[in-house]
Amino acid sequence: MTAVERAKREKAAVQILQSNIAISPIRNSALVDIKYTSGSPELAAQIANTWAQQFIEASMDRRFASTADARKFLESRLADLRTRLETSERDLVNYAAEKGITALGTSKSADGRTEVERTLVSSDLEALNAALASATADRLAAESRSVRQRGASPQALTNPAISSLRQRRAEVASELAKLSVQFEPGYPASRALAEQLQSLDSAISREEARVDSSRSTEYREAQMREEGLRRQVETLRLQLGKQSRDSIQYNIYQREADTNRQLYDGLLQRYKEIGVAGVGANNIALVDVAKVPDRQSSPRLMFNMALALVAGFALAGLATFALEQIDEGFREPGEVSKQLQIPLLGSVPNIEEGDALQQLMDAKSSVSEAYLSIRSNLAFSTDHGVPRAFMVTSTSPAEGKSTTSFAMAVVLGRTGKNVLILDADMRSPSIHQFLDADNAAGLSNILAGDNDWQKLIKPSSFKGLSLLSAGPTPPSAAELLSSDRMSMLIEQLLEHFDHVVVDAPPILGLADAPLLSKAVEGCIYVIETERVAVRGVRAALDRLHSVHAHIFGGVLTKLSSRHAGYGYGYGYGYGYGDTADTNARDG
Repeated sequence: MTAVERAKREKAAVQILQSNIAISPIRNSALVDIKYTSGSPELAAQIANTWAQQFIEASMDRRFASTADARKFLESRLADLRTRLETSERDLVNYAAEKGITALGTSKSADGRTEVERTLVSSDLEALNAALASATADRLAAESRSVRQRGASPQALTNPAISSLRQRRAEVASELAKLSVQFEPGYPASRALAEQLQSLDSAISREEARVDSSRSTEYREAQMREEGLRRQVETLRLQLGKQSRDSIQYNIYQREADTNRQLYDGLLQRYKEIGVAGVGANNIALVDVAKVPDRQSSPRLMFNMALALVAGFALAGLATFALEQIDEGFREPGEVSKQLQIPLLGSVPNIEEGDALQQLMDAKSSVSEAYLSIRSNLAFSTDHGVPRAFMVTSTSPAEGKSTTSFAMAVVLGRTGKNVLILDADMRSPSIHQFLDADNAAGLSNILAGDNDWQKLIKPSSFKGLSLLSAGPTPPSAAELLSSDRMSMLIEQLLEHFDHVVVDAPPILGLADAPLLSKAVEGCIYVIETERVAVRGVRAALDRLHSVHAHIFGGVLTKLSSRHAGYGYGYGYGYGYGDTADTNARDG
């Protein structure tokens, strides 16, 4: 077997496995269900178990591969950070030794920074400052003692030798006083006591002088000690100031060392965590091993039949809904009465060759016959025959509305009636073009205030047919039609004409046709085959019904022969002497 054949067979095997395997998670749990469909029960169980086992092994391989890459990356980063940490700590120690900064106490801040609380210099300065304060106090006390009067100091008063001498002098003085009372001052005993008293005074004076001398010595010593301590404090103060300035760079080295240490510790912790995760237990386990099934899982006949039945009903409903939504307009004459609930006055065939006006002038044409049939049906729509004043409208432009208006007027004129066709479509007038007449003045002038309507009536070459054109296009046709002049005009026209046919504007988007419907007996509604949607026609008719307009019926125009059914294929053109042409077409 070649390598190409082996690759093709492997691809086919993979496609078979993927098309028959089904893996679905179980809701509200961390379990996954693995199913494999095969014609062999043993093979299905083996593939399901092997699939799960291979997934577990692949997951472990991916985990080890990812942790190995992470460990390799972290090892390189740890080596770099270790070097940076050693360098920063070495710089810190060297700088401290160079500047004589000896930290006696350090602390850690909330963000992990090392802060030096005390140095050796600051500690010495603190101790010397305390000693200086004590020496100053001693010097002040000695100075206070030295300036007191001789013998008045507490040391002299409390000195035992002086006290003993004073006590002895008091005794001698007492005895001398007794003898002085009894004997003369020259009495030998009195003289001896006087000499003894003088000797005691000299001893007391010498002792007090010695005490005073000791106080002076003590003061000088205290002063010298204070001065020595003050010089040492000043020296340490200057040294501490220099050390404070040096501590700025020291703190920079300290922060750099702290930062590198934090980065190193964090990366080392991450490295240990990855190592633990790499050797950790796998979180995927087989809960239930696939067993060889003892019965087939498919096909399930009853389930498939029920599913097919439900799917059939669903597709049928969907198709029905789709067909209802597809609105292509009216295709057959019978749909007008069924869809719109209005009478069908007739249908007009589509003219594939020639002009509609030429067809209308030929009384033998199918178009002329169609409108004659519409005129007959219109006569039966009322109890007094053809309405004397009616309008012709449609849903949208170009449905054959103006042609139907002109045709109805021509057909009525042929019956010997005096007919006026009134072009009320002042926005897009067209009736004057059928008669090759001008449109310089017309209905818009009358509605604007011109009461001499007789001069605006134009005769035509058709029997019994006259024209009142639309006239210049007004700024607001609806505003002119909303007045009572239109109804008054129709009443005056009916005094001179048997019928008034009004060519009205289309309904959708305009207010003209609903306003015109109030001035006539009713309207003929023109509908073009397969053009306007049924929804649009219904909306237009609802607007007419909302103003209580009377609708005589509908006329379906431009009906093709394939939709005409039996009527146009047989009726029109029969009995007018064109037998050869008819036979040629039928043949």
